Amino acid sequence: MGNNVQQKEALALSSILKADLFSNLLPMERHLVANYTGTMLLRKGGILFSRGKKAECFYLLLEGQIRVYKTREDEGEDEIARFTSGDIIGDFDFSRGAGGAEYDANAVALEDSSLVMFPGLGFTLESIAKEAPHVVSKILLSCTAMVTGRIKSTRKLIVESMSWVQDLHRKLHEDPGTGLWKRSFIDEDMKQFLEDPMALILLKPDRFKVLVDGLGHSAGDKAMIQIATLLKNITRRLGKGWALRLKSNETGLLINKCDASQAEALALSLSSSLAKLAPIPMENGADDFTFSGSVVWGIWPQDNSSWDSFFEGCYNLLLNTWKAGGNSVVRYKKEQSS
Repeated sequence: MGNNVQQKEALALSSILKADLFSNLLPMERHLVANYTGTMLLRKGGILFSRGKKAECFYLLLEGQIRVYKTREDEGEDEIARFTSGDIIGDFDFSRGAGGAEYDANAVALEDSSLVMFPGLGFTLESIAKEAPHVVSKILLSCTAMVTGRIKSTRKLIVESMSWVQDLHRKLHEDPGTGLWKRSFIDEDMKQFLEDPMALILLKPDRFKVLVDGLGHSAGDKAMIQIATLLKNITRRLGKGWALRLKSNETGLLINKCDASQAEALALSLSSSLAKLAPIPMENGADDFTFSGSVVWGIWPQDNSSWDSFFEGCYNLLLNTWKAGGNSVVRYKKEQSS
């Protein structure tokens, strides 16, 4: 009976040698490592490790179940993982500091659990190094390889998921009603895409309040979709640029590598296309709503070397043009912003 217990314990101790950290050890070195390995029994609800504690060892779960989680400021919990029989726990935390890093999460036993740990109780890497420095050197080398490999895997995942990341980024800045880029894109991300010359063309439809007051917001939403289609058709035709919705009914275009002559032609074309949209019948005998708009265009950095000042100048000119009656195409110049 005693021999069976010893054999079972020896098998448990040797099982942790399958961990990646020991992959480059010779058979005799693995046998030596087993001497510095220990077992432990963790009762249900017992804490295996907690956030901030030094990661001085890692574990192989033989039986039971371990839950790893993080606590939030509101005292709630976010589960990270659950480990079952045969899983290695904490090897990466151990590798990050070769026994000196801190755990950034908590681990608790969901049921009575038995584990193998390295180093075992009473041992540290430093104490083992005094007796077997060549073995510890190989383990530390594996630690470095594990951390490097995890970094490479993360980078590979990012590269492979780039289209997904881009799609997520697009949804973050996409106006749900029209599919146009929102003002947040201008404020947060646009500067990294600036290319000299960059054309900004802004559009605000005239008398839009008449349409909404007469037929309701749904009519205004439908009209905005038509305007958005005009803008997106331009960027599709050019194969570049961004169609924007700044707020409410104020929209526009950002076209990279676009000089003044091309920008002016695009602004005039946009104004003309807007006027060609089919009139919308109104109720109570009122005249049909016809489309026209105030259009302002400018070129960065020629018209203003400061992007923020340039954008705000164009926007203010758009509002002033609209208030003055609209139905015109105007170029922004820096002196107009003063």
